[in-house]
Amino acid sequence: MAFDHEIEAFIKEFVKDIAEKNVAIFAGAGMSKSSGYVDWKELLRDIADELGLKIDDEHDLISLAQYHVNHRASKAGITKKILEEFSEQAESSINHKILARLPIPTYWTTNYDTLIEDSLKEALKVVDIKHEIDQLANTKPKRDVVVYKMHGDASSPSKAIIAKEQYEEYYKTHEQFITALSGDLISKTFLFIGFSFTDPNLDYVLSRLRTSSNKQHYCFMKRESRLSNDCDEAFKYKTRKQELKINDLKRYKIQTVLVDEYETITEILKEIEIRFRKKTIFISGSAEEYGDWQRSEAQSFIHELSKKLIITNLRIVNGFGWGVGSAVINGALEAIYSAPEKFSEDQLIVRPFPQFETNNKNLADLWEDYRQRMIALTGIALFIFGNKKSDNGSIIPANGVMREFEIAVSNGVIPIPIGATGYMAKIITSQLEENPTKYFGTNTWIYPLIKELNNEKLTQHEIIKKTINIIQRLGK
Repeated sequence: MAFDHEIEAFIKEFVKDIAEKNVAIFAGAGMSKSSGYVDWKELLRDIADELGLKIDDEHDLISLAQYHVNHRASKAGITKKILEEFSEQAESSINHKILARLPIPTYWTTNYDTLIEDSLKEALKVVDIKHEIDQLANTKPKRDVVVYKMHGDASSPSKAIIAKEQYEEYYKTHEQFITALSGDLISKTFLFIGFSFTDPNLDYVLSRLRTSSNKQHYCFMKRESRLSNDCDEAFKYKTRKQELKINDLKRYKIQTVLVDEYETITEILKEIEIRFRKKTIFISGSAEEYGDWQRSEAQSFIHELSKKLIITNLRIVNGFGWGVGSAVINGALEAIYSAPEKFSEDQLIVRPFPQFETNNKNLADLWEDYRQRMIALTGIALFIFGNKKSDNGSIIPANGVMREFEIAVSNGVIPIPIGATGYMAKIITSQLEENPTKYFGTNTWIYPLIKELNNEKLTQHEIIKKTINIIQRLGK
């Protein structure tokens, strides 16, 4: 999908911020509404009826909630409504799932539901949830993500922030949340998603969170469209009001990413994930022998290839394949330690395959799980060598490497076999030749370059240079 230059600029910057682990998501009601949960108006519709008001004519929903508390002299009615609406099971949206797969360490939300943490857990991440003040002081061991639910959780509806008096006192009753959020707004790039920016939740938050930080933040907003019953004047009014809102958000260093349809947000998030993953390279390979290459030559080649990938600011994922893994690690670490201020150990992800059955799973199933998880992190897969010793002692193509190729293709990962290394890498090259469009789609330029990597007369330096060139072109 082609994007306009403003969206394109946002994608490039946001992918860069994700790579630097410098991103936070602020999720509003729109994220949950797409999954089946009610928005604010629907949540308070029955409340308005009880008060003799029409919800569609009301704009200050925080005050409406307060009127009901005053009317009942209790929060019990609203508490019951929250419990009823958010205790029902709903599935995470595709937007939840995409964000959960990305290495985003911080989420903030004003929602009461559990969709964010559910999607993160589904992505096999350790989630530290903070919806009460006491939880802020504790850190969950080995956490991957922190989710701040600043207005409470459906599991504790009586403590949910919903009425006007609660917002008015929030800066005193929940000062620690405001302090934590203020700090994150200074140090992280926020993406606000699921907010209309007429949402009373956010209005109350932003009114107390202006900082002197120059950190750029972003929000998605649907461009005003002309409805069938809109006259010229009504449409001009809506458009002008949106322009003023966009300009006002700049006071909080929030840049608006305008979309024509909400579905475009999903397409943007998909593109962000694709581009981020293209910076992560899976190296698949194993070697009992190295064909026409001397062992020292092959190890030197793998070492230099890995080193060059790190220097090119890419990330490497490797399963420590026999005869390959050590050289991958050594090359990557040499690059990282030669310039630790420039490169990071986070650029190397090593997942050695288990050697013993655990959790009542046999080795074949464990290896399949490992392969699926490793390859899901990546956008490009390199295939080198790929042989093993059979039971009778002969050298045969490694079926594990072929399985990794199959998983890569099914996950939309772009395969780049280095056929000059022989064995399974050469077999995969031949398979690609049968139907390049199946594997590369409209990127028709890729296969001719991969075919060049099948030339056994190439020097190691030439192979590495050509491989890096393909990866860099894919990343543009």
